[in-house]
Amino acid sequence: MRHTRVAIVTGASRGIGRAIALRLARDGMAVVATARDEAALNSLIAEIKAGGGKAAWTPLDLRWPDTPSTLVEFALETFGRIDIVVNNAGATRRGDFLTLTDDDWEDGFALKFFGAMRLTRTAWLQLEKNSGSVVFISGIGGRTPGAEFAIGGSVNAAILSLTKALAERGIQEGVQVNTINPGAIRTDRFANRLRNYRNEEEFVREHGIVRVGEPADVADLVAYIVGPSGRFLQGSIIDLDGGETKTI
Repeated sequence: MRHTRVAIVTGASRGIGRAIALRLARDGMAVVATARDEAALNSLIAEIKAGGGKAAWTPLDLRWPDTPSTLVEFALETFGRIDIVVNNAGATRRGDFLTLTDDDWEDGFALKFFGAMRLTRTAWLQLEKNSGSVVFISGIGGRTPGAEFAIGGSVNAAILSLTKALAERGIQEGVQVNTINPGAIRTDRFANRLRNYRNEEEFVREHGIVRVGEPADVADLVAYIVGPSGRFLQGSIIDLDGGETKTI
């Protein structure tokens, strides 16, 4: 008997996470969505169900150590299994290194790194049981850090290292682990960055990219990775950035 695959998507209330949740649901998966914005989550689930999909949501703050266990328990109680974990939650503060505080650094790691690590660790046995997949949504700053992105670059680099470590374990235990590094994607955070430019065309020229990405671009790549055609990907770190990353 073929089971419906169940995907946990964090940071699913808007932007990239929302697009991923919608795409996986459209592909026939049951989606467990989490974020802190209850109204946005409710709207997402309503849209998925209106399209005939299966979904459930629970508002959680993954910065707290016990929250991943709550999320895994919710997924198992609701749908009975976990096949995919998409670690998308987390934003870090930009700023001058000398003025960024310890609290800024701790908050940057608390959600995007520790939240993702704990959730993956808590769900691992289920993923092993179901030959599941983990996808981290990191960022190109982990490869090419910048002075104003010291926290984000450090967090993203840690995720890239974690990807390689877990992928090696996953080979032995049947768990697929990969990371996507988005570049400039049209989200609320990108809109804030764009205020420093006259228009989008200037941003594209200055960054040497083909265009600004869409949340659906990331969602499409996630769908490919966790689908049957992407199974040969293991420990892969994929820059989805329109050509912005120039380093090898």
